[in-house]
Amino acid sequence: MKRVCVYCGSNSGSRPEYRGAAEHLGRRLAERGLGLVYGGGNVGLMGVLADTVMAAGGEVIGVIPQALLAWEVGHCDVTRLHVVGSMHERKALMADLSDAFIALPGGIGTMEEMFETWTWGQLGYHRKPLALLDVAGYFGKLAGFIDHMVEEGFLKAHHREFIHVGTDADAVLDHFAAHPPPLVQRRVDRNQT
Repeated sequence: MKRVCVYCGSNSGSRPEYRGAAEHLGRRLAERGLGLVYGGGNVGLMGVLADTVMAAGGEVIGVIPQALLAWEVGHCDVTRLHVVGSMHERKALMADLSDAFIALPGGIGTMEEMFETWTWGQLGYHRKPLALLDVAGYFGKLAGFIDHMVEEGFLKAHHREFIHVGTDADAVLDHFAAHPPPLVQRRVDRNQT
C-alpha cells in the first residue's frame, strides 16, 4: 500500500474531535510513509488533513474539479494538485491513484464518494479496502443502517465485509494490511423477488 484516499468534509464540523482526528490521521499516514490522495481543497477537514500530512513531510495529491477550484479554495501548496473537468473525473482519478480508502466525518459529498467506491468494489472493479473512521460516534447510526440492509436482504453479508468501521486510525491502517477485501463473484439470483 502506497497511498490512501481520504474522503472528508469541506467543513470542519461542530466538534473539535473531528479536526483532531484529521490531524492524527494525517500524522499517521506520513509516519507510515503513506501518501494522501484527497479532494484538493484547502478548507474544512480537507485542508486540515492536507496541511498536517505536508507538515509531517508526507506526500499529498489533491484532485479537484475546475468548477470547485475557487469554491473549495484549491490547495496549491500540496505535492501535486490535479485540476479535472468534472466530479466523475475527480472520483475516478482519486480511485486510480489510491490503494485504500478512508472516510472521515463529512457531508453528502463524503458519503457519495465512499458509497460509490464501495459499489465499485462490490461490482469487482477494484479490490481495495475501505473504512469509515468513526470519530465521536459520527458513523454509528450509518453502520447500524448498513447492518440493517443486510438483515433486510438488500446487502449480502460478504459485501458488508468490504467496509470496515473503526475508531482509531492506526487500527484501521493495520486492518487494511491484514484483511484484504474478499474476491467478488457477482451473481444475481433471478429467483428472488
